[in-house]
Amino acid sequence: MLCRTIIQSEITLCHRIFARGLGTRSSWDIVTGVCVERLPVVTPPLNDIQKKYKDLLYTLEIEKSMKSAHEIRHENDKVQAELLKNESAEVDMDAVSKITAQDMEDAANEELAQFQFASIETDADKKGDQSTTERCLQRHLVLVTPIKLGSDVKTLLPQGLWKEGETLRQTAERVVQEQCGPELKVQFISNAPCGFYKYKYPSEINGKVGAKVFFYYANYKSGKLTKTKGNWLNRSELEKLLPEKYRKSVNEFLIEETY
Repeated sequence: MLCRTIIQSEITLCHRIFARGLGTRSSWDIVTGVCVERLPVVTPPLNDIQKKYKDLLYTLEIEKSMKSAHEIRHENDKVQAELLKNESAEVDMDAVSKITAQDMEDAANEELAQFQFASIETDADKKGDQSTTERCLQRHLVLVTPIKLGSDVKTLLPQGLWKEGETLRQTAERVVQEQCGPELKVQFISNAPCGFYKYKYPSEINGKVGAKVFFYYANYKSGKLTKTKGNWLNRSELEKLLPEKYRKSVNEFLIEETY
């Protein structure tokens, strides 16, 4: 109930901002920007708190768990070995395991010693290719594209003008299709914008004061860009390439990385 109330409040607030934008549409463009984020493919390294919590869970599991089949077999093997040492004891040789639990454990440890994890560094990492999602597998990546503003070109999130009769969510979906192509599959998380930013156009652009941008967030699912050139940037790369005030607005709805 509380979650529903919060969501409804956010949608109502967005509608008010949007309506205010429509009231001044003669001087401002209404724009929808889309933050397409590829989540980490490989589990990121644990920080200190996560490591301590992992160790705590492991300790609790050991303390509360029952003996496994391997442990019980290990104990039975020890009993059988002691009986074999005692010449007076009657031992059922059919019940004596030819392959002991220790033999299985030694074989498993030998196989583990020969195992090597694959490198998380991809060819794109080695070449410094930012145009593909096959890079920085432990980090979040955000899609950025070049946007021409007058005679200048800025690195921004994909964005497009709102059209009469569309909802902002529909504009966001259209922006992905028109600018990125049908092969790029994304999943929008909400019907309401996750962020807002406005900026003024350069003086050489006539007719409009600037743009009011409503950001939508979507997760990357599969595919690649076919209609425009874009780059997939991690957090530190975004810090360098996005305009400062624009970057601050984007950072407000992005999860902070601690590694």
